[in-house]
Amino acid sequence: MNREQISRIAHADHPIKAPLDDESVNRLLERGAPRGDERVLDLGCGGGEWLLRALAARPRLHAEGVDISEDALAQARSAAGRLGLRERLVLHERPAEDFVSPQPFDLVLSVGATHAFGGLLPTLAAARRHLAPGGRVLMGEGFWDRTPSQEAIEMLGDFTDLATTVDRVVADGWTPVCGHVSTRRELDDYEWACWGSLASWALDHPAHQDSAQALETATLRRSEWLRVYRDTWGFVSLVLRRTAD
Repeated sequence: MNREQISRIAHADHPIKAPLDDESVNRLLERGAPRGDERVLDLGCGGGEWLLRALAARPRLHAEGVDISEDALAQARSAAGRLGLRERLVLHERPAEDFVSPQPFDLVLSVGATHAFGGLLPTLAAARRHLAPGGRVLMGEGFWDRTPSQEAIEMLGDFTDLATTVDRVVADGWTPVCGHVSTRRELDDYEWACWGSLASWALDHPAHQDSAQALETATLRRSEWLRVYRDTWGFVSLVLRRTAD
């Protein structure tokens, strides 16, 4: 079982691949696309859950998603077809950093995907290339809520604290116009959902060749969360505008 298969099963009950509940997702999309007729781009869209929610709530909105996963994009196309959204969604199978569009976008999304660009500021640089004047970026990034252990840093990455994260964004030429710090409930719900879904799949398929691996992975990831980073790691989502457009 590869990483992509594990992720798909783990997110079966939490399709937004970030520690955000439905209310938080909807509120961020409302601030990111206030008119309802925007052109929206998701860099690293995965199964397209953010785009599907935006399209379903806004019948005049058009969206494009970019991802390297053929399987994830197939899921997005299938879901768009079931929801009657196919005509307003365009998907591109390629590295997000290689994507080029002849038209800019009013909202560019990249939530929990900054690793794909090499960090927070490279992600914002990529978003800037696609942004229309007056447009907005919706990004999500981890941060250290308390001083982490070296093990936690090696496991999740060398994040900064929340204030420093926002300072870096502002110094890079952006102004936050909305933000959300994931609550303890959102953080815990996300982890319980992911590793609970993976464990449930293993228990439901005891004869499957990947069952033991899935259960072992779920047990390991749950332990890492509880023992290594639960008390130190946080997640912030920001709606940004360029300070000087």
